[in-house]
This record gives sequence, C-alpha cells and structure tokens, in this order.
Amino acid sequence: MRFMMLMIPKGYETAEPGTMPDAKAVAAMMKYNESLQKAGVLLALDGLHPPSMGARVSFSGGKPKVTDGPFAEAKEVLGGYWMIQVKSKEEAIEWASRCPASDNEMIEIRQVCEFSEFPADVQEAASKFPEMQAQAGQRKGS
Repeated sequence: MRFMMLMIPKGYETAEPGTMPDAKAVAAMMKYNESLQKAGVLLALDGLHPPSMGARVSFSGGKPKVTDGPFAEAKEVLGGYWMIQVKSKEEAIEWASRCPASDNEMIEIRQVCEFSEFPADVQEAASKFPEMQAQAGQRKGS
C-alpha cells in the first residue's frame, strides 16, 4: 500500500517568498528521511516553496483563471511530502509518528488510490494510466 505523508506547517500559508527551514531542523529531518530509506519504505520526498511563490488555477464556468499566491483564504498548506510503501495505514501512522516535527507542524496521511481499486469502467476509461505512471517514473530517475 502506498501512502502520502503530507507535512502541514502552521504559518507557512503566509511565509514570504524564499522562506527556508533552518539547518538544525533540516539535519533532524534528514536523519528521519534516512531511516525511511534504510527501512526500504521511502518512494519519494520533496519540500515545497511557500504558497506566496505559487499559483492556483480554478475553472469557474469551464474557463481557467489563474490566481497568484499567497492565497488569502488558505488556512492549511503543504510544506512537503513523503511517498512511502508500507503494509498498512497503521504502519504509515507509526512512521509519521517518528518524524521530528515541531509544535507547529502536523502530518496528514492519505492512502494512494491503486489502479486495481477502480471499477472496470473507470479502468477502461483510464487504460493508459499505468503506462503513463511508468514513463513518469523513468523520467524522474533519469
């Protein structure tokens, strides 16, 4: 089972462009990341720039509308993520519980939908999806 662990740092929704974590926090997080890697459960991980450097594309009336960050209505935003592969939600929770997060951070755990879970008609409509995933994985590794 694949799970995304989503880091949600309070206050990041108003962080200035270019805001970066301090080296001590990064060093502690790297030890955690290494433990995920050594256990063989880590598939991917990345940190994200603050929303002030991002954009949102909405589709009111079917037409794209771009809004540059920061986003006034945002209460929680992502600071980064891990993609892990474990045997259960409980194991994902155990890994998230080991994270050296600070008082202002929380991790949301979400199971990734596997192609085989979708009904036959949805699998047919998305028949090229597994191929796309494989090609995307090859590009990232190259």
